[in-house]
Amino acid sequence: MTKDEIYTRLTSVFRDVFDDDTLVINETTTADDIDDWDSLAQISLITAIESEFGIRFDMKTALHLKRAGEIAEEIEVRSME
Repeated sequence: MTKDEIYTRLTSVFRDVFDDDTLVINETTTADDIDDWDSLAQISLITAIESEFGIRFDMKTALHLKRAGEIAEEIEVRSME
């Protein structure tokens, strides 16, 4: 899976979770850039990402993913396993 494919699918997940069809993410996007991205939304986001990509994050990793770029990197690593 290429980075572009990851970001396309990841953008779709973010748009669904935050109910914003205009949302555009990139590697530097953080919770500071998205108004509703709080700790509760983090759980929903991680769950939706796991479902979309067919992967699982351990709790420690899930809690420490703070940038979209970090999330994309984790997806890329796990998709190669």
